[in-house]
Amino acid sequence: MDFTVRAAKPEDCKDVSRMIMELAVFEKMPDQVKVSHKELEQDGFSASPFFHCLVAEVPEELKSKEGHTKVGYGIYFYTYSTWKGRTVYLEDLYVMPEFRGKGIGKALISKVAAVGKEQQCVRLQLSVLDWNTPSLDFYVSKGAQDLTASEGWHLLRFDAEALDKLVKEAPTN
Repeated sequence: MDFTVRAAKPEDCKDVSRMIMELAVFEKMPDQVKVSHKELEQDGFSASPFFHCLVAEVPEELKSKEGHTKVGYGIYFYTYSTWKGRTVYLEDLYVMPEFRGKGIGKALISKVAAVGKEQQCVRLQLSVLDWNTPSLDFYVSKGAQDLTASEGWHLLRFDAEALDKLVKEAPTN
């Protein structure tokens, strides 16, 4: 299939926002999405971006049933391992269902890996919902290790009240 993977531009944020919602619906959590395309523009394209994004685009003649030419995206950012060093974290990888199985997902994750290597990252990390076996199988087939199974790591998060409580407990000096 004819497609390109490129760095996203601010004007792609409406399409990325649309696909974020499609992913959230697939993951059975559409009510969790609070970020607008304007916030994506601000947070991804400022002087100090919080994330980076790639988009997969098909030519006009291959557009989706709904008329979209942007058919996939990958959002990533950099983090740091005190044991290993620079790390690239893949927050989202999404390809519209009608375009899956055509190499777009592989191209997106491969490009994130290449960008990470250019930045001297020593690893690529991501999270997958435990019931999403097609995605888990895809990543494992590309060489990913399931750290939950092999090392027993748990992914933890502080949200809302728990985050506010931590902030109140922070030293003020």
